[in-house]
Order: sequence, then C-alpha cells, then structure tokens
Amino acid sequence: MTCDLLVTYLARVTDDDRVFKALADPTRRFLLDLLFARDGQTLTELESAVEMTRYGVMKHLKVLEEAGLVVPRRSGREKLHFLNPVPIRLIHDRWIDKYTERHVAALVDLKHELEERP
Repeated sequence: MTCDLLVTYLARVTDDDRVFKALADPTRRFLLDLLFARDGQTLTELESAVEMTRYGVMKHLKVLEEAGLVVPRRSGREKLHFLNPVPIRLIHDRWIDKYTERHVAALVDLKHELEERP
C-alpha cells in the first residue's frame, strides 16, 4: 500500500469515469459502432457480430448501460439496445472543445483574413 487510501479507494466514481471506462475497451467501442450503424438491436444481433459468448456481450452491454451510452428498451419479448451519444458529447465538450477552441478560432480568423485580401 502507498498510504493514499483517500485517493485510491475512497474516490467518488463520476459519470465521466464510467464513460471513459466504457470507451476504453475495443469490444465496447465496436458494439457502439454497431448501434450507430443500426440502432435498436437485440442481444442476439449484437452477439452475432462479435466472436464472444452471449454472456460476454451481456457484460459489455451492462458497462455501456451503466455509463449511459446504451439505453435498453423492451419491445414485447425482445430487449432492444439504443445508442445514447449524449455522454460522449458531454465528454467532448468538457475535454476536447476547450483545448481546440483557440486553434479553431485562429483558423477562422485566418480564413476571414485570406478571403478579405484582394
């Protein structure tokens, strides 16, 4: 132990943490890509696209659901899975926008300056 119990073990898990954890795995990213291509798929449809057991896909979907990236909905006897891009957008707005805003603004200024020249 490194005696950093407050940092390591008692830290509150945030929504951002759940999203980053969910996106860290290539299989989960692939499942999100499948849902982006065609929303509202069943577990069987998702399972057929990956070389993994049904239980393995269910575990990955659970992590995605806990992160809010996938929303399940019952339709009769089927459970359909839908992509929710909002958490990814919130991450983008918080972590990417603020770092790129200055660069994008500089490019826009350059574009305007070049267009105004005779």
